[in-house]
Amino acid sequence: KFGVEADFVDTADEEALSLALSRPTRFVFIETPANPTLKLTDIALAAHLAHKVGALLIVDNTLLTPILQRPFEFGADIVLHSTTKFIEGHNATIGGALITNDQELQEIFTLTRTATGVIQAPFPAWLTLQGVKTLPLRMIRHSENALQIARFLERHPQINNLAYPGLDSFPQYELAKRQQRTGGAIITFEVEGGVEAGIRLMNTVRLCALAENLGSAETLITHPVSMTHASVPIEQRIAAGITDGLVRLSVGLECADDVISDLKQALCK
Repeated sequence: KFGVEADFVDTADEEALSLALSRPTRFVFIETPANPTLKLTDIALAAHLAHKVGALLIVDNTLLTPILQRPFEFGADIVLHSTTKFIEGHNATIGGALITNDQELQEIFTLTRTATGVIQAPFPAWLTLQGVKTLPLRMIRHSENALQIARFLERHPQINNLAYPGLDSFPQYELAKRQQRTGGAIITFEVEGGVEAGIRLMNTVRLCALAENLGSAETLITHPVSMTHASVPIEQRIAAGITDGLVRLSVGLECADDVISDLKQALCK
């Protein structure tokens, strides 16, 4: 409707991103870590490439929040958050935030917000602000739990291609150390047996809650192929790294041992 054209590229691939930027470009939009694969994009490199052609860099920082990753320190111009997730912390609201440290952009944001009315209602806004008060403590606990659970899953015989940026086995571990404070709260892995095994795991967990959302106080488990990405054509899905047995775990604030026990019993079935 607004005449905006977009090219979709693997922003973790410097050559692909550079090639895409050979066309006139206003913005580069990245999500790092990517949801649900957790593939990382080098923020500083993306900022350098974008700025070289006069484009602005927008970073979706939802999965890590400002507590675990600060894109402005690596050259981002705009940072985006779905506040529904970790920032609010209980998945009780719908909201988002667009943040900049550029005065000219801020004036545009303010004018647009005022003109279009894209403002959160008072009660959801209050709930979000309540969540912000505990955000630092929560993100550290989320991360500690996730690391413990990832170590368990890494050793499990039915788990393949585990991805967690806090593990030294993670392919982009050095980049994660450079731009993230911790590995975060999201783990992805493939369960042996494809679609059927993924669905079976969803149906046999007891403590983990089956949900398409993430970032809650509870541990949430998702099988993208049968849930969030069920309508995506298989070719696109595979190209994006979303395989039949891929499972995403949004680790909560429970005792990590309880979550491990739940996953252990579910994987045995």
